[in-house]
Amino acid sequence: MTSGEGEMTTVEQGPKRLTSGPGTLLVWFYGVMVVGAVSRSAYQIATDFGRAPLAYSLSAVAGVVYAFITYTLVRGGETARRVAAVCCAAELAGVLTVGTWTLADPSAFPDATVWSDFGMGYVFIPVLLPVSALYWLRKGAQGAAA
Repeated sequence: MTSGEGEMTTVEQGPKRLTSGPGTLLVWFYGVMVVGAVSRSAYQIATDFGRAPLAYSLSAVAGVVYAFITYTLVRGGETARRVAAVCCAAELAGVLTVGTWTLADPSAFPDATVWSDFGMGYVFIPVLLPVSALYWLRKGAQGAAA
């Protein structure tokens, strides 16, 4: 906005929304993954933890990561965007590491995790979701800088 003397003034805005457009779909998918990963791991840990403690613990960690990313996307703002990007990068690293590990040494995982075989049990959403989120967060950052 300009004032009468040619000065530029800015209007104070709240945090930049990360849930507009495709961001809404990301929040929805992350929310579904929270429910899936947390409920699966909680049941497995409560009923048969001794069978595959590493797999069940990794599924619980995945659920916590998904919940935190969901929270940061909903919160919005530049700090939340940065935190979400770091978490999505860590999530992607986890999916790639666990996915490779489960293929290289299947005996290490008597039962599947959310990230086993790159998320094949979840229609590969665990590997596609952080890539999509990182793209969206980067695109949003470029839009904010413009």
